[in-house]
Amino acid sequence: MSTLTRDQAATVRLWPALQFHDVDTMMGWLGAIGFVEHATHRDESGTVVHAEWLWPGGGGLMFGAVRAESPLQPAGTGAAYLVSEDPDALFAAALAAGGTVQRAMVDQDYGGRGGSVRDPEGNHWSFGSYQPGS
Repeated sequence: MSTLTRDQAATVRLWPALQFHDVDTMMGWLGAIGFVEHATHRDESGTVVHAEWLWPGGGGLMFGAVRAESPLQPAGTGAAYLVSEDPDALFAAALAAGGTVQRAMVDQDYGGRGGSVRDPEGNHWSFGSYQPGS
């Protein structure tokens, strides 16, 4: 196992991949919490087969509609942690866009502040000011 310096860790980009039953609803939800569309590819029937949306703090999310041939976990079973300078505002935006509280926002014993919600499809999203690896 290699060890990263703090500067190297800051350049690591993680792109989780999810699939959604209702991609259009989830694109609205992702936009409401701060993701920015980079690319969205649809097939001839209009189904999203591949999308890349950027997270302003680095990295992003790849997703598409549920497909039988997909090797991804079942829709609604994903989880992600998003670092934000204002996690309370992010948490409020997630709820206003249709998320449900999983864990209320609290000051964490290990530093920072955080909480989590379930998106409209059931995925678990944690929001916090704590930056792992720092």
